[in-house]
Amino acid sequence: MQTSPRLNADATPPRILLTAQEREAISRSAWFSSLTPSLRHDILRLASVTRHAHGDLIVQQGAPIRDWFACASGALRFRRTTASGKRVTLAYVEPGIWVGEAEVLYGGPCTYDAHAHGCATVLRVPEPSFRALLQQHPSFGESLLTLQAWSMRSLYCMMEDMATLALRARLAKQLLHLLQRFGPRHLECGDNRRLGLSLAQDELACLLGSSRQRVNVELKWLERQGLISLRSRGIELHDVQGLKTLVDKATADGTPED
Repeated sequence: MQTSPRLNADATPPRILLTAQEREAISRSAWFSSLTPSLRHDILRLASVTRHAHGDLIVQQGAPIRDWFACASGALRFRRTTASGKRVTLAYVEPGIWVGEAEVLYGGPCTYDAHAHGCATVLRVPEPSFRALLQQHPSFGESLLTLQAWSMRSLYCMMEDMATLALRARLAKQLLHLLQRFGPRHLECGDNRRLGLSLAQDELACLLGSSRQRVNVELKWLERQGLISLRSRGIELHDVQGLKTLVDKATADGTPED
């Protein structure tokens, strides 16, 4: 009598792999594409893939980070809770952006939360593998310094905008920034541009360090000027050049009206 094969309860589950679109998103990153082919190969070989639903916690403020990680699809929201309990949104990260190298090397508690915004795929390199890459690829350390320099430059630009630009200009600049990072990659001249990231007005307000009411007033003003439209599924940009002109004028003035 032939018996059915027994299932091995201890069998290792099949490894989750990146889709072709996710691998392309990682590979077209300006930073990642600047690495040597052997380093890129080893990073992808050592990394694991996890998929997340909207709101899933990726890393937690106050806890150590065990992985260096990147967004491969969807978006990640980074947020910090202050000592007084106020929540401040730091950034929304698009596919191809790597995060956590400083925290992994430092070994201290994480200073922010990261959550999936919509369905998201995360590529993770565990700390031991991350340190092995540093040992095996001499160019990796310098590349990480470049990655940190880009992050610091973005931080300084954000601080300058908070100090010198009125809310309306900061909102316009943030919409352009989100369009560049999350919007469609190929558009014909004159096409309306959907933002590509669905944000409620309170989420946009947290990103700008303002109140929902004030952001709503400025969004309505931009809509009346024909620069944007507020849709049920997100914000649509009609006049990118008009938004750029608004930001350029405010930057030249250099004095916030708030």
